[in-house]
This record gives sequence, structure tokens and C-alpha cells, in this order.
Amino acid sequence: MQNQNAEKAETQPEETGRPAKTTLSARSLSKVYGSGALAIRALDNVDFDLYEGELVVLLGASGSGKSTLLNIIGGLDRPTSGKVFFDGTEITAFDDSALTRYRRDHVGFVFQFYNLVPSLTAEENVALVTEIAADPMSPADALRLVGLGGRLTHFPAQLSGGEQQRVAIARAIAKRPRVLLCDEPTGALDSQTGVIVLEAVERINRELGTTTALITHNVGIAAMADRVIRLADGAIQDVSVNTDKIAASEIRW
Repeated sequence: MQNQNAEKAETQPEETGRPAKTTLSARSLSKVYGSGALAIRALDNVDFDLYEGELVVLLGASGSGKSTLLNIIGGLDRPTSGKVFFDGTEITAFDDSALTRYRRDHVGFVFQFYNLVPSLTAEENVALVTEIAADPMSPADALRLVGLGGRLTHFPAQLSGGEQQRVAIARAIAKRPRVLLCDEPTGALDSQTGVIVLEAVERINRELGTTTALITHNVGIAAMADRVIRLADGAIQDVSVNTDKIAASEIRW
């Protein structure tokens, strides 16, 4: 059931020019680690919306609160206070089992480090997800979508860093998640390889309509987003709309 705040989030600012449907929203979200004089406020009363089918870049320096926000909306962590809604349902009220189902059924994760199983091929690494998903695409189709149709039987040690990251993306999207959350997916890559990875993220957002949030400290990457949300000291400092966003292939840093 939606509460009043979630209902308000259903209307997206008109200047974005995109359909006004909210997939994820957070209200008055705070996260505090420790207590007393040693307390660290990683998030400070954040309101956040993620709209259906958009690609958002969360931009900020290390320690700005980007990863904490992503982990909470993805159901990997719980806030100290505040609420998160997915399709109007409050996921912050879920118990651990319900959060696990939310992550399994609706959210794909891509991290800076690939977390592939070394003893499994690219196709087998993706199959780890498709075997437990309700309506998955085939591992081979997922790998073809990220440009790795010719690497199905290769092991991680036989793949470049960019190829391993694209296997990780294929694994994340093979279950057809509503939301794809990427935490510094190019952080361990050189710029040329990073652009190839960003092109894969862009293609998934465009062709599958997957709502995508991408964390980076790299200002150049922000140019490919529909919206750019800048964080500092645990708070959102600015939200801007890219009226003339560029293709990932044009990004340089």
C-alpha cells in the first residue's frame, strides 16, 4: 500500500520529458554508523526518485553516500531511518526473507569487482542467476546482448577485465530485473575498456527498458545519463537533466 509520500513521488518533473512513473523512491532516508561522538552520518535525510526506464548517474566523491544509497534501495542494507518504496510498496518494512525475494526478483547488481567464479565459464557464471530466476533469458542471449556471444566457453582467466565486467553485467540482467544498480562499474578499468562496458549498460537500458542507476566519481560519465544526481556529505546537492545526453561511445576521460 502506498503512503502519502510515495503517492507524491508518482509525478515526475515535467522537464525530464519522460513518462511520469516512479519505480523506486526514498523518503527522509538516513544512515548512521556508530554512535555518540564517533557517529558517522553516511546519508542525511535524503529524498530520491528513480523513474521507469531512465538511466541515472549518481555522482560524487568517495564517502559522499552514493554506495550507501544504492545498497539501501537495492535491499542490501537497511536505513537508520526513512522509507524506500518499490512500485509503491515499502521495502524497508520487509523482513530478511522478503528482502531476499525483492533482490532476487527485481534487482540486478554490478560492482567494481566482477565476483565471477573462476572455475566456471562465462555461460556457467551467468547460469548461476538464471537457474533461480522466474523468467530468465538464456545465458547465451544475455552474453550476446553485452557483445560476448563468442566467449561463452571462456573462463574468467581467459577474459580481459572489460570482458569479465561484461559477463558480470550479463549475469545481472539475465533474470530480467526491473532495476539495474551499478556501483563504479568502470572503476577498475582504463578509459577505452570502460567505454565498452558503458556501451553495454547503455544498450541494456535502451533495448530492455531496464531502469538503471550508475554510481561514479567520474564527471565525464554523467554526460550519458538522463539525469545526474550529485551527492556530498551524505546529502543530495543537485539534480540536473541532460537534455542533450551523449552516447557512451563518445565519452572520454
